[in-house]
Amino acid sequence: MKPDRYDPIAAALKEDIGAGDITTDFFVPETLHTSGRIIAREKAIVAGTGVVAKVFRQVDPSLDIHNLRHDGEEVAAGDTIIEVRGLARSILKGERVALNFLQRLCGIATLTRQFVDAVGNHATKIVDTRKTTPGLRTLEKAAVLAGGGGNHRFGLYDMVLVKDNHLATFEGLSAFAERIKQFRQERPNIRIEVEAEDLEQVRAFVEIEGIDVILLDNMTPTQIREAVALRKDNIQFEASGGITLRNVNRMAATGVDYISVGSLTHGARAIDIGLEMTHVPS
Repeated sequence: MKPDRYDPIAAALKEDIGAGDITTDFFVPETLHTSGRIIAREKAIVAGTGVVAKVFRQVDPSLDIHNLRHDGEEVAAGDTIIEVRGLARSILKGERVALNFLQRLCGIATLTRQFVDAVGNHATKIVDTRKTTPGLRTLEKAAVLAGGGGNHRFGLYDMVLVKDNHLATFEGLSAFAERIKQFRQERPNIRIEVEAEDLEQVRAFVEIEGIDVILLDNMTPTQIREAVALRKDNIQFEASGGITLRNVNRMAATGVDYISVGSLTHGARAIDIGLEMTHVPS
């Protein structure tokens, strides 16, 4: 079943503002209007502009937010990504939460773009995993798309991925093959992927009707190339495990269809981004 609807923006604002911003409420005049610029302090790929707008609008619906750069665009140090105008108190109360989201999501998009670029001219698609920050999966997977990558399954409910611990529950390959056949009959539109730890398993899985993708776990480029050579019908192959910017091109050169990279979401560095007040009326 799908998880209950969760609003990470509301949760983040509650966590940060709590009972009220005691600094802003005391030191900043209640009616003061101003404007601010959210500025990239390093080269990055933009992601999360819509989230920033939602943050500020939850704080104060009257704020005017203008995106100068959009998700998927590249920015350089000094470029303005977003302008926000309105009550100074409202801008200050939403500042940190907005930047936290934007820095995180731009970091994911930037790292994703680096992997996509490293693949070069190969047809292999870079995809994410479920190794996401709890409660932020939707936002982080959107950032992967902004960086030019693709989304693997969103959760446990939208795709079959049979891994080693699942396989351990079966008494032999024939029993597993029968379950694949049964599932395909009952849920014909659900994608089925199976993890293989060695070439022997790959040889067995390509003979099982109904499997869409074989996941090649922690295999070397040579092993992956041999596995891909065993392709039958429309089976696709995904490589995973130990993928880095240094070796991703070699992995892609094997002819594998997908390369899944957990670090896109769990290992991305936050981008340095700040908000500067640009005009305060006297």
